[in-house]
Amino acid sequence: MNEQQRKPRSDGLRNRERLIEAAKEVLGQGGPQASLEAVARRAGVGIGTLYRHYPTREALFQAVYRHEVDQLIKLADELKNAADATEALRTWLHAGVALVATKRGMLGALAVVKTEASSSMYSELSAQMKLAVGQLLHRASSDGTLRTDINADDLLQTMYAFCYARQPEPGWEAQVLRLLDIFLDGLKLQET
Repeated sequence: MNEQQRKPRSDGLRNRERLIEAAKEVLGQGGPQASLEAVARRAGVGIGTLYRHYPTREALFQAVYRHEVDQLIKLADELKNAADATEALRTWLHAGVALVATKRGMLGALAVVKTEASSSMYSELSAQMKLAVGQLLHRASSDGTLRTDINADDLLQTMYAFCYARQPEPGWEAQVLRLLDIFLDGLKLQET
């Protein structure tokens, strides 16, 4: 069995997870100028370990973004059978704001990563997010709780608009969550 076919060791997987969490914090706060050494320190590993797992800054940024989107998709799957479909959708949207917060912190760094492969990855992840929230939305609208004339694109664009309309200063996320709650409550059908 050659090097590429070997299953990753458990310590290697733990290091990857710690690096992604550390990068989310450090890069989210420091943007494209954030130190990779600070990421390694925060993860409790050496800089060589970071580069062994993520040979470029771009690879690390992409891994963080992919991880965050994967978490949102997993959350949608966990929420798909929740008793209250509208509250499940609300929970997912709130988690989506956290993804935007991470992405905003890394925006300058992500802008640097403009390769064809990265564009393809972002398109793929965007489609997966749309499908995930679309299933939650469909459930809430098909049970008669929410309007039926809104789609996943509408919902995601509204969430992004609320997020990017606010300056990234302390408290912006709470303001966005409040606006999303008002918006979602406005989509509820009136009981007759």
